[in-house]
Amino acid sequence: MSRIGKKPVALVKGVTASVSGQTIEVKGPKGTRSFTAGDDVTITVEGEAVKVTPRGLSKRARSQWGMSRSMIQNLVTGVTTGFKKELEIQGVGYRAAMKGKDVQLSLGFSHEVVFEVPAGVTVSSPKQTELVVEGIDQQAVGQVAANIREWRKPEPYKGKGIRYKGEFIFRKEGKKK
Repeated sequence: MSRIGKKPVALVKGVTASVSGQTIEVKGPKGTRSFTAGDDVTITVEGEAVKVTPRGLSKRARSQWGMSRSMIQNLVTGVTTGFKKELEIQGVGYRAAMKGKDVQLSLGFSHEVVFEVPAGVTVSSPKQTELVVEGIDQQAVGQVAANIREWRKPEPYKGKGIRYKGEFIFRKEGKKK
């Protein structure tokens, strides 16, 4: 039995869900998201909750059960509060600025890096050394944050680079004579 799959997904006030076949569509104050589940699970809307049940006892059905329930919970969270990733930029001369909808990064290269933000995700820069990535799709928010971080990962000697807020970077000691 899936501990996660057994729990129904509560629909908070202002959120509606509709099921057609294996596709569930969730509408909320921030937008609309949908998810298509596999054939191994059944999705039903019962009152103010969404229930996911497996169609068999196979290993695949049981694994799809918990995963489908988690995906539906992420849809509900996305359309109500949204998802957010915060990035910190550390290093002398390293900074970020918004240029229209794009992000302009100065990361010690001979040129400025211009990162185009995809649709459905918003990036803001409250300070020159901070970036905030927000959106209703958890996967898209995480991917955009990872793509920005990829330009200059934190290095272990001085700690320079782009890191997630609160991320611990294991520091190494330099060479000794």
